[in-house]
Amino acid sequence: MKTSAPGGHAPPADSLPTPEIALRCSGLHRYLGQGEGRVHVLRGVSFEAHRGQVYAIVGPSGCGKSTLLYLLGLLDQPNEGTIEIGGRLMSNGDDAARTAARGEHIGFVFQFHFLMLEFSALENVMMPMRKLGKLSQPQMEERARHLLGEVGLAEKSHRRGTQLSGGEQQRVAVARALANEPAIILADEPTGNLDVRNSGIVFDLLTRLAKENGQAVILVTHNPDIAQRCDHTRPMRDGLFV
Repeated sequence: MKTSAPGGHAPPADSLPTPEIALRCSGLHRYLGQGEGRVHVLRGVSFEAHRGQVYAIVGPSGCGKSTLLYLLGLLDQPNEGTIEIGGRLMSNGDDAARTAARGEHIGFVFQFHFLMLEFSALENVMMPMRKLGKLSQPQMEERARHLLGEVGLAEKSHRRGTQLSGGEQQRVAVARALANEPAIILADEPTGNLDVRNSGIVFDLLTRLAKENGQAVILVTHNPDIAQRCDHTRPMRDGLFV
């Protein structure tokens, strides 16, 4: 609901607070391969994501979408350009610094859930918290139970991954991505392996929870219905936004 100014009128748009920038990149270039096979995958991409907003990156296969997402997730480094998270330069850090930043500031949801299937849903959600090392065992369990409740799996928290359906496994992956309360959620085709019903459930859960917690969501998708439901859509072609 919009906040009204005195007299019952909505405040002018330029008086509304601007959401905090969670992530900003500038002039990203990335080359892959060597010699004559070297490919210029990203050609100077600039982008920023605000907290509480959902961004869809769309485009044909090979246009650079996933490469960009891996750079933003600090899983790879650009050949040129910068990436800032929360106003801090992260792209040029060493492996240890980028690993620490990923654990604290970024949550990932991929097309395939990548759960540890021999562990329970509860244990899977606790794994990022264990790695970050900020919470006690009871605190981790409490937060994991809360998140599983948020994605509708409170009753199945002790089931192993092999005992969950594909849609349920991906909902556990969403809970796991939110475990450390990251500022940014990066999702690479998060509904690409699901049927229409489960795609809608997973997308709704991911975006609702992220908005409630003021997180920026950046997702790559080939699904036009999912893209249309995002706050912003950024088409890519040949390594650039168009």
